[in-house]
Amino acid sequence: MIYYKTNEEIELMRESNLLVSKTLAYVGGLLKVGETGKKVDKEAESFIRDHGGIPAFKGYRGFPATLCMSLNDAVVHGIPGDKVFVDSDLVSIDCGVVLNGFYGDAAFTFAFVNVSNDAKNLMKVTRESLYKGIEAVLVGNRIGDISYAIQTYCEKVHGYGIVRELVGHGVGRNLHEDPEVPNYGLKGKGPMLKEGMVIAIEPMVNMGNKAVKQLNDGWTILTKDGRPSAHFEHSVAVRKEGADILSDHSFIDDAVKNNPEIVDISIKN
Repeated sequence: MIYYKTNEEIELMRESNLLVSKTLAYVGGLLKVGETGKKVDKEAESFIRDHGGIPAFKGYRGFPATLCMSLNDAVVHGIPGDKVFVDSDLVSIDCGVVLNGFYGDAAFTFAFVNVSNDAKNLMKVTRESLYKGIEAVLVGNRIGDISYAIQTYCEKVHGYGIVRELVGHGVGRNLHEDPEVPNYGLKGKGPMLKEGMVIAIEPMVNMGNKAVKQLNDGWTILTKDGRPSAHFEHSVAVRKEGADILSDHSFIDDAVKNNPEIVDISIKN
């Protein structure tokens, strides 16, 4: 069942998504060589709670942390640990909060200064593909139009692999609602986009093959070929005039510009 939101509910969701965005920006300023994911995760939890929110992921189906932190060949759902960051790490961070009874959900991939040029290009294309998908968010279009835009840009134009096993989703009073939003598919297929829908669009793109596997921790998803993966996500409301992006990556871009250990890969949206 798809839950359509009122204008008032969408504004409450904007607040929850802005807290997610500001948390990711805060995290972007904390990422340092020699720092651990576990310490950054604790800081993120404190930041969310200090701003009146509740970490959405912590305890969700048993997940043990505030952030999903996925390094290098980890696609998503990585658990922050005691391993220190090195200057060639690619770090995808997914964050969710509950505020005002609604969930916010967004993700961003960070690169330390000595990450490979190939990884930088993967990040750039993945981030651009997110906006290709968002451009297809129009009343009367279908979910497949979003899916097709992302898949075509990543696979056909750039030769990357789109993960099939994990998809975007509706979001609202629950973290995961209908409809599913795959990053692959056909134009004109799937549920119709109607005003009041709120969906999380989140390309998960592999440098190599689309195939993935799961670690025995029960959470972390890795690329099967061991090559890097990137992940960007926005929560988006469907409006008469088009997409209304409720999360805001500009906070994160600003934080990255002030962190000399992280590469600035801004794009024109």
